[in-house]
Amino acid sequence: MALLRTEDVTKTFGALTAVNRVTLAVEEGTLHSIIGPNGAGKTTLFNLLTGQAPPTSGRILFDGRDITGTPPQRIAHLGIARSFQRTNVFPALSVLDNVWVAVFARSRRRGLGWRPADRYPDLTERALAALGEVGLGDNARRAARELSHGEQRQLELAIALAAAPRLLLLDEPAAGLSPDETRKMVALVRGLKGRYTIVLIEHKMDIIMTISDRVSVMHFGSLIAEGTPAEIQRHAEVRRAYLGGIVAP
Repeated sequence: MALLRTEDVTKTFGALTAVNRVTLAVEEGTLHSIIGPNGAGKTTLFNLLTGQAPPTSGRILFDGRDITGTPPQRIAHLGIARSFQRTNVFPALSVLDNVWVAVFARSRRRGLGWRPADRYPDLTERALAALGEVGLGDNARRAARELSHGEQRQLELAIALAAAPRLLLLDEPAAGLSPDETRKMVALVRGLKGRYTIVLIEHKMDIIMTISDRVSVMHFGSLIAEGTPAEIQRHAEVRRAYLGGIVAP
């Protein structure tokens, strides 16, 4: 059963159609990747899914529920979490506090300004567990700005996981990483596969083709192909539009 479904979702900005009648189904428990050249509409589609922008037309359904136009804060409470292309953490806060704030927000508790964080030991435990999932458990007390770029990307992933999502949207998690950092990030995402339903945007084709269950290809705002990694590698239109002639062995 599809956990996430879009039906003819379209987003226009004046005369520009950034997303053009995209119909997509993401099966629960799978890792579904979305690829395409820069400007294909991938991040705009993520913005529509997370309520950061309303679609011009079409519907978005999550677990059978119409969430079209739902505000971002409500989307998060429904169980959809997201990472961004650019690292998005609080540099002055500790690594633990970055994640703790996300756990607190998801808990719907009140009184953050009136009670010290140590009065919520269960939330701290959940935040530490999220850090442990991404390999940052030993860095909990460090300031986020002291982390390397790769570690900050791991921290952003921990913040997303702290929201206890059913659906995890990852927007280029390996962007700007070194080869070693990229391998570590791929291992982390592979470890999450099956435990979470994941939609991944990524430009590095070696990553896409080794960890994806399904791949959808966007070009000029439209979906032009969908299939297994092997099917996408053999697809002539995809090779012309994006993959530069890569053919499956």
